[in-house]
Amino acid sequence: MAESLFLQYPKCGTCRNAKKWLESRGVEFVDRHIVEHPPTKEELRTFLVKSGLEIKKLFNTSGQKYRELGLKDKLKEMSEEEMLELLASDGMLIKRPIFVRGDRATFGFKEAEFEKVLG
Repeated sequence: MAESLFLQYPKCGTCRNAKKWLESRGVEFVDRHIVEHPPTKEELRTFLVKSGLEIKKLFNTSGQKYRELGLKDKLKEMSEEEMLELLASDGMLIKRPIFVRGDRATFGFKEAEFEKVLG
């Protein structure tokens, strides 16, 4: 069985709900604090490919940090490399939780998406 990785922020209600959902299904996973141990640029690149999302979807657009940095407008001018650098620099900028298993990944918590990742 593929090892699952769950990146989350413990104070985030959505992350707690996602964790409960996984546990209620008996899914074993490595639980990683997204702020204390943020994903590296290379990990983010891998998760991005596995998720099939566009890179802008990886940003936590409702987060305080996102607004403080005025990223809504700045992202339009940034390259994918610059966005990955920025995301890797601060776990609070990343949409969470991130759930990765095998060749699939998802950002945020939607049960249907988690089901897809579980395969």
